[in-house]
Amino acid sequence: MSATLIDGKAIAADLRAKVAAAASRLARDHGLVPGLAVVLVGEDPASAVYVRNKGKATVEAGLASFEHKLAATTSQAELLALVSRLNADPAVHGILVQLPLPPQIDAQAVIEAIDPAKDVDGFHPVNAGRLSAGLPALVPCTPVGCVILAKTVRPQLAGCEAVVVGRSNIVGKPVAQLLLAENCTVTIAHSKTRDLPGVCWRADILVAAVGRPEMIRGDWIKPGAIVIDVGINRVEAGEGKTKLVGDVAFAEAAAVAGAITPVPGGVGPMTIACLLANTLKAASMQAGLPAPAV
Repeated sequence: MSATLIDGKAIAADLRAKVAAAASRLARDHGLVPGLAVVLVGEDPASAVYVRNKGKATVEAGLASFEHKLAATTSQAELLALVSRLNADPAVHGILVQLPLPPQIDAQAVIEAIDPAKDVDGFHPVNAGRLSAGLPALVPCTPVGCVILAKTVRPQLAGCEAVVVGRSNIVGKPVAQLLLAENCTVTIAHSKTRDLPGVCWRADILVAAVGRPEMIRGDWIKPGAIVIDVGINRVEAGEGKTKLVGDVAFAEAAAVAGAITPVPGGVGPMTIACLLANTLKAASMQAGLPAPAV
């Protein structure tokens, strides 16, 4: 492997430590403890583990954690009523409703019911619009993490050609906006892109967020490129076992790229760290204070 491995665990741990230090100062100087409310509807195993990890990280950073676990049979009206109560609760500065939701609940309606000032997932149309317009906003956590990881390799991204493979509202579109704000030349590619390998090969920074295991091959990678792999796919590993792989064929890409994130241990740890940073930012803004630099 010739590529530098981008250690998302270490970088996320550093960010969490900075959030904890800033939260301590906020409590000391202003008596303000940022509070994060996480809502889990149903018993999806992966979501339950993720929510548990979020709660643990929140407390470790000195933030207040409020967990709401609802039955899979919860109605949309009941969930919206809880969101309304959390919007009005002054101890709660950030609200995250864990996706996916059961089929009887319209996820978009729930997202739009969250106060944009408390939307630490960054999914509300107000925050999406502000990001697109280049205005201050709460930004989705995984895209922010992607840019932080890329900047650990190349602190100044201006002038880079960036290709984002994937156009979701959760990762693809917001990470493209963030890279544009870093003065990159950005292409959003997807399943209908003509000559996708050729488009990827142009990238100085390649963000893979398409949700297809090992779709992006080593010969799609420009030598020396920074490769950020957002994909987390569970595949068969033989003998009844499974393993996690990304959207990039890691061994092939690592032989060509300048730097690459592993899966697991790359982008994943950054998501929770950036969620904590968003909660800190939201609490400060709601109190009329400048957002702490983390």
